Amino acid sequence: MAMFLLVTLSASQMASSLRPHAGLGLGTCRPSGYLPGRSGNCEKSNDPDCCEDGKMYPQYRCSPPVTASTKAVLTLNSFEKGKDGGGPSECDNAYHSDEEKVVALSTGWFSNMARCGHRIKITANGNSVYAKVVDECDSVEGCDEDHNFEPPCDNNIVDASPAVWDALGLDQNVGMVDITWSEE
Repeated sequence: MAMFLLVTLSASQMASSLRPHAGLGLGTCRPSGYLPGRSGNCEKSNDPDCCEDGKMYPQYRCSPPVTASTKAVLTLNSFEKGKDGGGPSECDNAYHSDEEKVVALSTGWFSNMARCGHRIKITANGNSVYAKVVDECDSVEGCDEDHNFEPPCDNNIVDASPAVWDALGLDQNVGMVDITWSEE
């Protein structure tokens, strides 16, 4: 009986996470759960948010719909070994130089690796650049070694290498910038 209730609640929670918030309009999604934080050895290049013990972090299995000009938040991430990106990129099981124009997309946009290898166009402050999708910015899991003891990503993140930030003429010290992106 307890297992049935758990499965029923999980399915209900997952379905409700895909429904729009009241008053927010279509295309938004709610957290599908919460992950209890666990601190650890968080590599601090690019000034990441590191998990705190016991803090609850929202998890998302969805992202806003992709449009011709999808609104997102650009964050800074190194895809090099030993840096703040954690393990190798999910698409190719490899690390990537900070000189490469590569990105990780939030779980919903990553779409179970469906966008691996695709080039996306990122626009910020009137400048645009193309970058290759190589990884998932995990919106469900986090606070572990594979995720550099960082919390799950929000559902609207394009996590980009320093080369993307440089090509857009952005100050990497800012850490987060509102952007739009589209598929090539």
